[in-house]
Amino acid sequence: MITIHTDGSCLGNPGPGGWAAIIIDETGGKRSLGGHQDSTTNNRMEILAAVQGLQALPEQATVAVYSDSQYLVNTMTKGWKRTANLDLWSQLDDEARKRKVSWNWVRGHNGDGGNEEANTLALEYARRPPTVALSHLDSQGRARMVDVGDKEATHRIAVAKGCVRMQRETLRLIQQGRLEKGDVLAVARIAGIMGAKRTSDLIPMCHPLPIDSIAVDLQPDEAESAIQITATVQTVAKTGVEMEALTAVTVAALAIYDMAKSADRAMRVEDVRLVSKRGGKSGDIILEP
Repeated sequence: MITIHTDGSCLGNPGPGGWAAIIIDETGGKRSLGGHQDSTTNNRMEILAAVQGLQALPEQATVAVYSDSQYLVNTMTKGWKRTANLDLWSQLDDEARKRKVSWNWVRGHNGDGGNEEANTLALEYARRPPTVALSHLDSQGRARMVDVGDKEATHRIAVAKGCVRMQRETLRLIQQGRLEKGDVLAVARIAGIMGAKRTSDLIPMCHPLPIDSIAVDLQPDEAESAIQITATVQTVAKTGVEMEALTAVTVAALAIYDMAKSADRAMRVEDVRLVSKRGGKSGDIILEP
């Protein structure tokens, strides 16, 4: 028989919460599951711990669930009335039907090792920092394009930088225009502009934007034996042009590498980063002077 010790914890009720399930298989092997929610209740965490614990086991398994929640155990064994958390109860019923489950109540904080371990883990998850939502993922964790339909079109500017490091002789060849493929800096500048215009084709969740201007500046840096790249992109739109600026720098750097690789295959594209963005609801972000 497989044993699961479950527990839920909530700081504030409602408030940030955590759940835990300690699973011990027939051979004595143990594994721990747990999770965090930013806003929940203790009862929801108790039920979710049981749901997640059962979901981790094969169907038709014989399972003994131990919990210090009378709410959980008595609802499953004595038919206590369900007035809340109906979504989780439905999930739990579904998982329990697929397995042979016995429900067992244990007194909390009374020396039961499995219960104490589950309680400690659930409390640890409850205390974790709030989850930062990723706008390009939906509630199921699937990729999506963010809906910007209700946002206001505003003037937006983004600046990104990067560099290509190389041997000093390679830099001199570029400055003197002596490489076989031609004018490295001119080609790289055009490549950066074209890259910015094609960003939505390269980065799956980027919106196609009406770009007003793209400036790609390439500066030979003899002290660093590098070419410093700066891209500035402007638009009036409902979302920013940070990705366009970063793409411009990256594509310009790749063009430099392609143009000069016959002379120096040890070149390195480095330090591509956003240095500033202006406009939009989040306001200005200045990362470098």
